[in-house]
Amino acid sequence: RGAGGEGGAVLSPVAPEEVMVVMNGLPGAMGREVAGACLRRGFRLAPVALTGSRFGGSSIEVNPEPTVEEATDESVTVELVDAGGGPEQVRLAAVRIQEAAKAAGCGSVVCVDYTHPDAVNGNAEWYAEHGFSFVMGTTGGDREAMMRTVAESGVHAVIAPNMAKQIVALQAALEDTARSFPGAFEGYRLTVTESHQSTKADTSGTAKAVVRALNELNNEFDASDGEALERRITRIRDPPKQVEFGVPDTALKGHAFHTYTLTSDDGSVTFALQHNVVGRRVYAEGTADAVAFVAAARQAGTDQKVFSMVDVLKAGAMQ
Repeated sequence: RGAGGEGGAVLSPVAPEEVMVVMNGLPGAMGREVAGACLRRGFRLAPVALTGSRFGGSSIEVNPEPTVEEATDESVTVELVDAGGGPEQVRLAAVRIQEAAKAAGCGSVVCVDYTHPDAVNGNAEWYAEHGFSFVMGTTGGDREAMMRTVAESGVHAVIAPNMAKQIVALQAALEDTARSFPGAFEGYRLTVTESHQSTKADTSGTAKAVVRALNELNNEFDASDGEALERRITRIRDPPKQVEFGVPDTALKGHAFHTYTLTSDDGSVTFALQHNVVGRRVYAEGTADAVAFVAAARQAGTDQKVFSMVDVLKAGAMQ
């Protein structure tokens, strides 16, 4: 069905086979999972993608089911280019992507980013320079600078700390509650613990967003103070401690466990909120939804350029 745009207008969907996805962040597990989801949706996968210096110059076989690593009839070979390998190298990568899209009859190129917080701003500038729409799933980096990059370039982008639609819906509901009942939890203390696989370099963007909403309810600190916000979040990346927190042994390499607790001053009342995710598929499917949405927004030429996953959810553009 069509995706909702500005003012509730319906965006005409783009046929999946007309969308070429550039999966930046391979051969990482999240990159594999998202690439598989995009192939299952019928999107084309670009034969070139950006990666870090460790994997630049290599190639990878990508399958609809990410657990399959060998070449199959359904696999796509993707050459990985070091994003820090120099201006000419990344320029040529963009040219090759544009040529591949033209040869495949794809009128839309969408870059998906699951790389590293240190790389996201440079990557966003590369997307903008070459007119590529993008979905930013990597958290961290300078988000304000990223927004400026999009605004100045005119590309369309979905930028969000979480791509799982159920968690997005929960986060939106908390934000609505905070706007409707500010200070309702005045005097309650907030504690937050989040656990992700040890390879996640930064504090969860979802945890930060939820803490901002909850802080509107308890007014515990200045939400504009980034350091104060970080101090409210206990981050677990050590496997033994993750197991103590309730993470199954089998999920240590791919999980997202979050617990938020509001406790009254005297300790007599406690409210707890928890969302635990094992694996990555829920995020990958949401990312594929975002790809379809941003391709439709670009095709429609919407004045709004930057979207969140709440926009995608409100549009009913999620499968």
